[in-house]
Amino acid sequence: MGDNGGIESSPVAVYIHTPFCPSKCGYCDFNSYAMSGEIMERTTATTVREIRESPHVGRPAKTIFVGGGTPTYLPTEQLVAILETVMDVHPPVDGCEITSEANPGTIDFPKFEAMRAAGFNRLSLGAQSFQTHDLIQLGRVHAPTHIAEAVQKARRAGFDNVNLDLMFALPGQSLKAWETNLATALALGTEHLSLYCLTIEQNTRFYRQNLRGMLALPDDERQTAMYDLAVERCEAAGLQQYEISNFGKPGWESRHNLAYWRSEEYLAYGPGAVGCYDREDGRYRFTNLKHPEGYSSAVEEGRPLHLRMRF
Repeated sequence: MGDNGGIESSPVAVYIHTPFCPSKCGYCDFNSYAMSGEIMERTTATTVREIRESPHVGRPAKTIFVGGGTPTYLPTEQLVAILETVMDVHPPVDGCEITSEANPGTIDFPKFEAMRAAGFNRLSLGAQSFQTHDLIQLGRVHAPTHIAEAVQKARRAGFDNVNLDLMFALPGQSLKAWETNLATALALGTEHLSLYCLTIEQNTRFYRQNLRGMLALPDDERQTAMYDLAVERCEAAGLQQYEISNFGKPGWESRHNLAYWRSEEYLAYGPGAVGCYDREDGRYRFTNLKHPEGYSSAVEEGRPLHLRMRF
């Protein structure tokens, strides 16, 4: 079975990349595209095909994570089809953590309900900020009110494991504004928070604006104060820090994230997905073709998706 040198029986983390978003955020350097229509359906079909033709067919999944991009931007039937294929090819172990990232502006209760029924049991909501001006500046498509609504809809749909992503050190952000964001997030009572310091990455709108002096970024002292405040407030609320940016209630740490931190294997599917797996002759890392068009053509024509590198 497979070409991974006889190591295929042990459970492994599985990642699926969905590259589509309703818009491209100013800070984002992830492999994401503001596309819609036929290319989404085509890419879903080729992702399903890549999974089914995997050399690792039958290897159990200990975690499954659908990221992006914005997975919930996909029509529900496409997102569910991807998960069903993964679970067919990589049977989940008992208690498998199955996560989807979600944008508060791209979901409704029926979608959450269908996702939960399909097998998703964890949501990671990209809140980023509870301030309208921050969300506009970042290029997000949701409003602050959508965040609490998304958490409530997730609970109604049966999700008892919810993460919120927040960003700090945003342009013009004060320590008081960050404190307000933290308090608002903690009041929602989610099991997990991921708190990220804004990084200005090349090939982004923020990078170009920063070069022109258009971003009033907090200095290092204020960034440090924001981080220290996050650690303090999360600890006081019972969320333990277990990684630089991640805080969870005891027992609710992200097992998929921990697989990365522990340098464990992870299989990956979809445009731009990065994987890392072991063979008897060493460890291999790969990155799939990034653009949905090129990726889909390669899958359809049976051409290689990546160069495999041993390290």
